[in-house]
Amino acid sequence: MKQQLVSGSGGSRRGCGRAKARPANGLRRRTLSPLRYRTLVLSWTIFCLVCFAVSELAASAQLPPVQNPLVPGQNPATAGCSTTEASSCAQVAAKLLPIVMGPSPMEENLRRLTDGIGGRVSGSPEMAKAVEWAVAAFRTAGIEIHTEKYTLPATWSEGETRLALLGPVTFPLRLKSTGWSPATPPGGIEAGVIDVGKGSEDDFAKVTAPLRGTVLLIHSDIGATWTDLFNEYLRLPAILDRAIQRGAAAILWMGARERLLLYRHTNSLNGEIDKIPQAILAREDAMRLARTIAAYPAKVRVHFDMPNKTGGPIEQQNVVGEIRGYEKPDEVVILGAHLDSWELGSGALDNGCNAALVMEAARAIKATGLLPRRTVRFILFSGEEQGTIGSREYVKSHQSELEKVRAMITFDEGIGRVTGYSLGGRRDIEAGVRETLKPVESWGANHHTYDAFFGTDNFDFLLEGVPTLVANQEEANYLPNYHAASDTFDKVDIRELKLHTVLAALTAWGIADRTEPLGKRLTRAEIETQMKETGLDQQMKALGYWDSWQSGARGRKP
Repeated sequence: MKQQLVSGSGGSRRGCGRAKARPANGLRRRTLSPLRYRTLVLSWTIFCLVCFAVSELAASAQLPPVQNPLVPGQNPATAGCSTTEASSCAQVAAKLLPIVMGPSPMEENLRRLTDGIGGRVSGSPEMAKAVEWAVAAFRTAGIEIHTEKYTLPATWSEGETRLALLGPVTFPLRLKSTGWSPATPPGGIEAGVIDVGKGSEDDFAKVTAPLRGTVLLIHSDIGATWTDLFNEYLRLPAILDRAIQRGAAAILWMGARERLLLYRHTNSLNGEIDKIPQAILAREDAMRLARTIAAYPAKVRVHFDMPNKTGGPIEQQNVVGEIRGYEKPDEVVILGAHLDSWELGSGALDNGCNAALVMEAARAIKATGLLPRRTVRFILFSGEEQGTIGSREYVKSHQSELEKVRAMITFDEGIGRVTGYSLGGRRDIEAGVRETLKPVESWGANHHTYDAFFGTDNFDFLLEGVPTLVANQEEANYLPNYHAASDTFDKVDIRELKLHTVLAALTAWGIADRTEPLGKRLTRAEIETQMKETGLDQQMKALGYWDSWQSGARGRKP
């Protein structure tokens, strides 16, 4: 977005000048050029302004202490975030800022998760290690913690994927299996390759050669924006259906990243093994293959071998911690992120940084010594990359509590600056969110949108009518490294992550401490109106979710 107040990159230190002479008293004298002198004065002025702003924030928070039964003499009737200018949110913001921005275990926690454990595919030994990591870190922070089990429909891992040109010309081809793709038959597939453009119905219609038993090459655009990524996911199911209907043996998807960068998506959105072998081909190799097919029509053949390993259902876990509210502990505000990742990189931007954020937000709230009226629950979901399976199963197992889930807050867009929240079509909750974030208004993170979309762990809460908030973030370096081998610890701006943590913790604490709930739970009819207004119904139809909504298998019951 556009906010400029809080920079995500640190400034460099500059010397004050070069020594010109050594005075007789032995002290070294420094001479400043006019430009360097002005730079020094400007830097000092900015430093003083920052110090003043922080002191003003702290001063504005010198209010009667927030109600907290752990501290004697507090008044249980003290106003919450939703009632007065001089609110408990200002007090907690002033306490959170130095706790989070100062020395903390967050960076080391994230390093252990990413460098130490690495990529964390649900159902893998690494995912089990990540759950152990999360439980230990929450306990160290003094947070009540437990895990909740559910069943993932299948396990999957990639074998040694190979694609060899058989003629009339040959060159090396680099590729990776899509997640949850089935293996090729034993010995692989030997077949002709057919270029079907971008895979539209018109593109398929233009191909006169039979497609049964062939390997299809599907083109893509370079993904540079959130819209590009969103559209990439939305178009794939229809292409996959066309390929299956015409009897194709396999699909090669042209990579949407340049410089031979390989990454992994899944086109199976229910945690089950997909219907046809698929792989992502490095973009430059795919373009060369397309040119070769054009130069030698109906003559290009390949041997495609992808011995993926698949297995049956497996038990997985979500990690759940909480700080119980003092007045309405049965009412809950959830702050969540997904702990699992793909494994080509180490899952730092997607979504290790935000798993660490949730954990640090819990530690910081605990460290303030203040309690909100309602319970704040911190959840690290697994199974997100397989179609938000972990959060879906959480919602199913907590049906009886949904009337009292006051909000579900999700962070899942890497390290780009937060500009506000996507409110899932809920205009009725905007005023409350804005009020909660008022103490940090100058950060530029109070600009909210009303869109609703699939693809992260708020989805099933939204389908149940619960108010949801998904952090809107600048793309930053997220999309070039999304699901890719380059998604590693060094891509994370720790200072920016700390700022996000303050926002996340303040949002969760503030909504939990409001005198009145942030917003009601919507009825099924209201959810359907919300879907039409936001276009979520069309997304669900494109992705194959609509039938389960209409049947009542998913979402709020009729």
